[in-house]
Amino acid sequence: MNNLELRKHANDVRKGIVTSVHSAKAGHPGGSLSAADVFTFLYFEEMNIDPKNPQWEDRDRFVLSKGHTAPGLYSALAYRGFFPVEDLVTLRKLGSYLQGHPNLHTPGIDMASGSLGQGISAAVGMALGAKMDQKDFRVYTLLGDGEIEEGQVWEAAMFAGHRKLDNLCVIVDNNNLQIDGTVEEVCSPYPIDKKFEAFNFHVINVDAHDFDALRAAFNEAKETKGMPTAIILHSVKGKGVSFMENSVDWHGKAPNDAEFEVAMADLLKIEEELAKEVEA
Repeated sequence: MNNLELRKHANDVRKGIVTSVHSAKAGHPGGSLSAADVFTFLYFEEMNIDPKNPQWEDRDRFVLSKGHTAPGLYSALAYRGFFPVEDLVTLRKLGSYLQGHPNLHTPGIDMASGSLGQGISAAVGMALGAKMDQKDFRVYTLLGDGEIEEGQVWEAAMFAGHRKLDNLCVIVDNNNLQIDGTVEEVCSPYPIDKKFEAFNFHVINVDAHDFDALRAAFNEAKETKGMPTAIILHSVKGKGVSFMENSVDWHGKAPNDAEFEVAMADLLKIEEELAKEVEA
């Protein structure tokens, strides 16, 4: 898929995030938006999946370890065809299969998650299981940079490095903001790359919003043998929505009606700019 198509899909994913969180009047838009490009790349290019057969035994697996950014994952799944885009407005509503954190009732979800630090452990188990069953699928997991302050993350990383799980790709969304401030102010996890290297990971630092860079990073991860890979995404929290970008205030709240209109106008402007590129 070419980069222009990926950018268009990513903008749709962002519109789905803003729409669903506004409808729910709750949720986590900031980290969902910062990860929208990697969600798009994973589901539209990288992962070996089949929306018509979500339980296909040989599919690649994805675990959203930072489960509160489910609006981003749900939007990517919807636009990829796992369920109707129209259902995004049911986020967090009673009876909806789109709850505040991923659960196994949702088509395309491989692991219930949300208790920070636990998702990576599940992903490591999936990767080990694939090795034991001599399966060649890959396992991807997305963590937040605040989440990696959890000790369980490093227990899982130690095990993955020790077992040389080269079918595992750990992705860290490093937007430098968590619920109460910058990660440096709260409990600095830096240097993230050196920590993963110490646990026997191959580490790649990459611009989270550059599809060429993402493609190169994930190709390098697939080519790396004998050790797991950690891809550190340098991202912008709230990416794509002017008043949310780099603002900790938008970690976990929904836009009101007026803010929703501004956010959608920002994304519509991006859509129009992309359309001009197509015409050119």
